[in-house]
Amino acid sequence: MDITDKVSHSAHEAYDKIADATSETAEALGEKGKKLRKAEQKLMKNCGGYISDNPITSVSIAVAAGFLLSRLFSRR
Repeated sequence: MDITDKVSHSAHEAYDKIADATSETAEALGEKGKKLRKAEQKLMKNCGGYISDNPITSVSIAVAAGFLLSRLFSRR
């Protein structure tokens, strides 16, 4: 086996390792994405329930947050 074959073989091994790692990473990210979407849906459902149960408190919180944000961003 000459040097060209050795280099070629090493390059193919490296490529295979990278391809495997990329595939595993993509699979893991896909699973995490699904978990994040489920968590987001659960949070939105909980928030919607809180807002329905406490409309006056919810509006008060929104007004206070809006006021604070406007003060924060309007400073020159």
